[in-house]
Amino acid sequence: MTARPPEGDWLGTPFLTFERQGPFAVVRLDRPQARNAMTPAMYFGIRYAVSRVDNDPDLAGLLITGTGDVFAPGGDLGGGDGSDDWMPWGAALSMDVTPFETLRQSVKPVVSAVNGLAQGGGMQIALCSDMAVVSERATFRVPELFRGIADTYYSQMLARLIGVVRTRDLMFTGRVLTAAEALDWGLVARVVTHDNLLAEAKEVLAQVCRTAPGARSVVKSSLDSYLGLFDRIGMKASFGGPEARQGFVAFKERRSPEWVHPDLRLDGRL
Repeated sequence: MTARPPEGDWLGTPFLTFERQGPFAVVRLDRPQARNAMTPAMYFGIRYAVSRVDNDPDLAGLLITGTGDVFAPGGDLGGGDGSDDWMPWGAALSMDVTPFETLRQSVKPVVSAVNGLAQGGGMQIALCSDMAVVSERATFRVPELFRGIADTYYSQMLARLIGVVRTRDLMFTGRVLTAAEALDWGLVARVVTHDNLLAEAKEVLAQVCRTAPGARSVVKSSLDSYLGLFDRIGMKASFGGPEARQGFVAFKERRSPEWVHPDLRLDGRL
């Protein structure tokens, strides 16, 4: 007998839940044993959730949130060991599994309720949503250059959102940005008390859902054009380069990469 997925709103992975709450779908990243580190199936599942809501007449919008004190830390980097399989899910990088473009182009509103740590691809999910409502406990970080990845998606998008100077600050230092700083910089729309996060995010989603969908889509298209395109070819090439190999292996081994001057290496991973 051919195996079949579970009935109902299944997103292809047990680490994502899809719950219908009145007019909204709530997707929760639920992989606490790995602090919500995202597998390719989780990335694709969020993309699938957007399309599912877009095509369901009973649903008006989508809310995305995380579990515990983590929203999403980006892709799961565990498993690399320096062999030919040094990148744990490298084969998936050639597939269009990420949800970023789908979020930017969604027909129905998407709001991220950022409950905690958001970095890498997780931070990108928040930025590509129509709005991000953020817990006062949330933090943001762009660590890709520590991993040897030329993330041109971030360099393009952040420069548009917060300017070149602040983009350099975030990307070149890999610093942690607090929720208050993210609000001040214009990275997020609203910061709320942690205990009220979901209620506030649902209210924001309701407000957006009351706007005229046709007119909203025109405005959304204009904003998407402003954010512009990124260097896909250069970014993809960096994933297969020697710096990415070194960066991923160093992360796995909890040390600084070899490109860091010996006097500047730190204990533990960057």
